Amino acid sequence: MSTLTTAQSAFETDVDLWSDEVLGDPYPIFQRLRNIGPAAYLTKYDMWLTTRYDIVKGALTDWESFSSAHLGGIALNPGTNIAWHGSALNTDPPEHSVPRTVFDNALRPRHLRSALPDIDARAHRLVDILLEKGEFDGVQDFARDLPLHIVMDLVGWPQEGRREMLEWAEGAFNAAGPEGNLRTVEGVDRVVAAMKFLSETVNADNIAPGSFGSIIFQAAESGALPREFVPITLAGYLNASLDTTINAVASTLWLLATHPEQWQLVHSDPTLVPSAFSEGVRMESPIQFFSRATTRAVDLGDGCVIPADSRVVHSYGAANRDERHYADPDVFDVRRNPTDHLAFDFGVHACPGRTLTTMEGHALFTALAQKVSTIELTGEPTWTPNNMTRGPSSVPVRIRAA
Repeated sequence: MSTLTTAQSAFETDVDLWSDEVLGDPYPIFQRLRNIGPAAYLTKYDMWLTTRYDIVKGALTDWESFSSAHLGGIALNPGTNIAWHGSALNTDPPEHSVPRTVFDNALRPRHLRSALPDIDARAHRLVDILLEKGEFDGVQDFARDLPLHIVMDLVGWPQEGRREMLEWAEGAFNAAGPEGNLRTVEGVDRVVAAMKFLSETVNADNIAPGSFGSIIFQAAESGALPREFVPITLAGYLNASLDTTINAVASTLWLLATHPEQWQLVHSDPTLVPSAFSEGVRMESPIQFFSRATTRAVDLGDGCVIPADSRVVHSYGAANRDERHYADPDVFDVRRNPTDHLAFDFGVHACPGRTLTTMEGHALFTALAQKVSTIELTGEPTWTPNNMTRGPSSVPVRIRAA
């Protein structure tokens, strides 16, 4: 790891980025850190943090300088990096091509196109059911439905363990946090439970034929993927397709409920749904952080040089609210259409499941736009801090038919 030098001291901060207080309301801190310089040195953790849009995007593009494999991987502690060994997250090209090809094969457009009618149909049925209820929880009853049913079916997942995977996915992102953090410790326990389940229970015989999961097992059978990497590859897909999708949908619903004038624009013109969903994930990025490690000294300009062998945390949440890139970045505007947001990473590590997440979000909010005239909160949402992700854990809402 790097050691603080005089050159770094101008950019240092003692902010505890993973405190409950900061994770509960990170955006004022992100703005302060963006103003420090191209990067900020976190003295508490001996890590660097990038928060400006252009810097984050440039670093994600430059995988040779900002490596996902160097210093063990992308987690902020060695234990989780060991557990994630062989995953797409913890590799650089050319090794990255092995697990990534498996993901891309599973998520080929023809697979996704064939799933679209089921996604649309379930979204419309769900909205009809929720309209009958009137009041419901936007996380439990709305955002979780498609990931738990349609996506799990696409993976070919057996009925056993579906509910548990939600806790395991949340735990996996917590487990990527810094050492000594209580959420990290508890998250590691959940990762161990998930890997045990995947290793002992899920196999080629109980994964549905033709599913995404079966493609992973076929890759292992053909030798394209080492057999020992099957559990971590399955876990990587499920983690990304569950927790992040749920956060993206729940956060967008919360934003629309708290900005009724914006909802009226979408309700009046459902073609705004893609723009509104893109704005939702920009405003409340479902993944807030991931890290890389420098393989060389990197000069970011303005006298800011990150030494070689440094842990560098890139904040998608901060970059997506950078006033240098987006006008009025703290304003939720469904007409903005920020298709260049970084919520799903960028470059060789761009999230392979982002298309499926987007399909789910578009289906749900299109069904809402066509059937629902008003969305309003009936109570205060709750937010449970996570070391890497962000999204409400409860959004009590009321909807009325158009």
